[in-house]
Amino acid sequence: MSLIPRLPRCLWRFFHFPPQLAYTLGLGPLIGRMVLLLTTRGRRSGQARVTPLQYEEIDGSFYVAAARGERTDWLRNIAVYPRVEVRAGRRRLKGDAEVIRDPAIIADFLELRLQRHPRMIRAIMRTAGLPGAPTRADLEEYALGRPLVVIHPLEPGT
Repeated sequence: MSLIPRLPRCLWRFFHFPPQLAYTLGLGPLIGRMVLLLTTRGRRSGQARVTPLQYEEIDGSFYVAAARGERTDWLRNIAVYPRVEVRAGRRRLKGDAEVIRDPAIIADFLELRLQRHPRMIRAIMRTAGLPGAPTRADLEEYALGRPLVVIHPLEPGT
């Protein structure tokens, strides 16, 4: 079983602080190649909620995975309010978030992440009990219950 979903909520919030601070201090361009700030609207409160997330940019869209699965607050917020804001490096934009649950598509995303960031992604996967060189079947099994969100940027003025 993965260690990632079992971390207490307060610990997850603690991990959010350094990237938010870095962006606040103007260091977004340094961490913005790997970490974006996603602003969602709280599903109950309607308040803005900011979450730092690792991402990949593919064909102008931003892809983020929900490591905690369906319990992830930002994912549950998107289910109610799919219009989001993204801050990646120096860029700020609005977008529509699309939730993908197809294990084959999520496995494709994981394969891309393994190509781009092999050490980091293998370390993450080992904490989930996967082998250092996971097979396609391993990735598809790992993808079950871990949705992928694609953020499609909106045209300016929409």
